Amino acid sequence: MTDRPIPVPPTPARVELNPALASSVESSSLWDRISTWAAAHKAIVYTIAGVTVVATAAGVYYYVSETRGVTNEPESSAASKKKAKKDRRKAKKGAEEAEQQPPEESREGGNTCARNNVDMLIGRVEPKKATATDVSEEELPEVTEDSVQLLSEQERKDYAAKLKAAGNKAYGQKEYQQAIELYSQAILCKQDPVFYSNRAACWNALKQWDKVVEDTTAAINLDENYVKALNRRANAYEELSRFSEALLDYTASCIIDSFRNEQSAQSVERLLKKVAETKGRAILASKEKKLPSPTFVANYLQSFRPKPLPEGLEETAELDENTGKGQLQKGLLAMGRRTSEGYAEAAQSFDKALSLGDLGEHEAFGYNMRGTFRYLKGDNDDALADLSKSIELQPSLTQSYIKRASMHLELGDREAAANDFELAMQQNDSDPDIFYHRAQLHFILGEYDSAASDYQRSIDLDRDFIFSHIQLGVTQYKLGSIASSMATFRRCIKNFDKVPDVYNYYGELLLDQQKYQEAIEKFDIAVEMEKASKSHAMNVLPLINKALALFQWKQDFPEAEKLCKKALIIDPECDIAVATMAQLLLQQGKVTEALRYFEQAAELSRTEGEIVNALSYAEATRTQLEVQEKYPKLAERLKGMGGPMPGMM
Repeated sequence: MTDRPIPVPPTPARVELNPALASSVESSSLWDRISTWAAAHKAIVYTIAGVTVVATAAGVYYYVSETRGVTNEPESSAASKKKAKKDRRKAKKGAEEAEQQPPEESREGGNTCARNNVDMLIGRVEPKKATATDVSEEELPEVTEDSVQLLSEQERKDYAAKLKAAGNKAYGQKEYQQAIELYSQAILCKQDPVFYSNRAACWNALKQWDKVVEDTTAAINLDENYVKALNRRANAYEELSRFSEALLDYTASCIIDSFRNEQSAQSVERLLKKVAETKGRAILASKEKKLPSPTFVANYLQSFRPKPLPEGLEETAELDENTGKGQLQKGLLAMGRRTSEGYAEAAQSFDKALSLGDLGEHEAFGYNMRGTFRYLKGDNDDALADLSKSIELQPSLTQSYIKRASMHLELGDREAAANDFELAMQQNDSDPDIFYHRAQLHFILGEYDSAASDYQRSIDLDRDFIFSHIQLGVTQYKLGSIASSMATFRRCIKNFDKVPDVYNYYGELLLDQQKYQEAIEKFDIAVEMEKASKSHAMNVLPLINKALALFQWKQDFPEAEKLCKKALIIDPECDIAVATMAQLLLQQGKVTEALRYFEQAAELSRTEGEIVNALSYAEATRTQLEVQEKYPKLAERLKGMGGPMPGMM
């Protein structure tokens, strides 16, 4: 697994796409898994600073803020925010400095090589020093639309050179209006992209962004490889909040420069995030709060040890559904079906139970369950309020602390999450769920030694909970103890041979070691066990992992797509299946189809961070389509590139 994916064409800049998605355990994140696969298989993708999904072995999904992609050494929350701010400031400063560079003195012909463009972009071309050929203002020719018609070709060329030189001098003295007039006369003499770009630099200094766009567009029409004009127009678009257009220009600039310029690459990343955030806020504002896929819900719920129904709410108790207790019982029984309909019914029942009241000793539990389903819907504020109310009513209900800690972690508040675990410990320091979920906190933060210790403590308190064993094995793998990790999984298979999750996650680690045949065998076992289960709807993750294994091993697109489609028939709202399909399609160059799947992933997202992640991929894919449409020559160049693209992480 790599921490710095090496993206290469054919996508615009950076969004790691495709299936190293095989390890919600090992790679710790849906998007991280996608990115790693892309790195291994040379798929281009944007890796965006921001919120990253973390899917643990038990299927618990957290969302943690990051700054520059996924790393194995997470920074503290404060350090992370500080670094993110520094990166944004650096990128912005780079764009501003590029705008403050002097105008170009000349360009060799209409189309120059990318490296010469970069020289201009970073300001290595200075205005020409005054020479004997320079003229005073009194000697400058006066050119109008009428008078220029009377000049010979050579006279126009000479006049253009003199006017441009005078314009450069005026620009250097910050006499921008005079420079604009001089460049305008030069343009009458000769349609040179440099003249338009230099005049755009004056408009830029005057913050007349529409004029900047107008002149840089004219320059680009004359020379589509003009990097400095592209960057200057991109900056103007950004100032005008036309982020999608700015993103396209910065992407084109990166392609021309073969992705060698760090400032342009950072600008692509910054703009991609801006576009995704802008669209994400709009989606979130109008989005109906609803439960995610049953796979997601089941994985979250099973991260807590199963317990019998509370006394008085057992299935044998005949309770009136018109009472709060009756609705609470109804919700618990509906949960047991582990289907989309069952979870939806459970959410409604828990809400109704609290509306009816008369829950007695079960009131705190009622708030706990309603808060759980509100959290799953992405209704964070109400979920936190419910869990806090549950704690207030019954401090000994440690599960409420644990769930609230998970929410705090998802929202980026590590300190509050750690505090909730401490409060839970004060209530019951022998609750194995506390140690298991606190281990998840350590795992997500890269504190693997502490995670392993807590997983082991959870096992010591209750050896029958399979996910403590699975996650311990994954943590050992993260620590580099491959032999110990494999031994842990072999023991799991011996002691939990009827549990499909054991085979699925063991297969993921085998896949990470490129032991394809063995991995597929484990996924097949997990699939057959899931099919045979009568107690719940099928978990589709083994199908998706098998698809990724087949593709990584044999580049078998048809079979990989077939398995993903099967997963989507079983669970149409499974975000991992949707994202995997998008990756497979993109890898085959089916960009339009891939875009639809990425947009679907955004629609399925339940939190702002998740929406931004999905939209980042969608916008990267959309930009690829725009590059193909607007800059066909650049699209061909992009396809022909190979090797790493530094500075894109």
